[in-house]
Amino acid sequence: MNKHIKTIPKYLIDRFKGWKATTFEENKSWYQRLAAHGQNPRAMVISCCDSRVHATAMFGADTGEFFIHRNIANLIPPFKPDGDHHGTSAAIEFAVSSLKVAHIIVLGHSSCGGISNGYRFCKNNNQLGEGFIFVNKWLNILKPAFENLPPNLDDETSIQILEKESIKVSISNLIEFPFVKDALDKNELIIHGLWHDIGTGALEMLEPKSLDFIKV
Repeated sequence: MNKHIKTIPKYLIDRFKGWKATTFEENKSWYQRLAAHGQNPRAMVISCCDSRVHATAMFGADTGEFFIHRNIANLIPPFKPDGDHHGTSAAIEFAVSSLKVAHIIVLGHSSCGGISNGYRFCKNNNQLGEGFIFVNKWLNILKPAFENLPPNLDDETSIQILEKESIKVSISNLIEFPFVKDALDKNELIIHGLWHDIGTGALEMLEPKSLDFIKV
């Protein structure tokens, strides 16, 4: 094990030291307060692992403001308390039942590799490629969204639609979690669907009544 552990690159050490000397020192009392009193985030953001998606930068969030969970293609699985490892479900449970967040934001984005691969996975009868064990199983979550796609469209258009349809399916799965349903019934929680265009910086919001995405 030891031979596989290395020191982090120098540029990261330099960046840390720069942050510690500036941002941290300028907000030291705030960080001390967070350390002493714990976190009290207003919202949970479920976003993609994609390195181009930066929710805190997009919304100008302060440290401690967002409880963020990232996964492949910002998907939410169905509620299945079957004893397996469920990282996303566990994060949602903690956010709702312990942190009592007031908002959950499902944040999708353009040119999503997870959605693109998920489209091909569904189209090719549940096979993405050899060597993908966990990814294949995870992309099963996309099947209901894939089945909602209009017929006779080219792949590129279908993938673009799937990016947004997957957000709707994730929200449908989310509201079936008992603790989420309970918080919704008590008006203690609000759910939002957002889609971000990386290249243009645009943001679209899922409109509650029409279930269409509209520009913010």
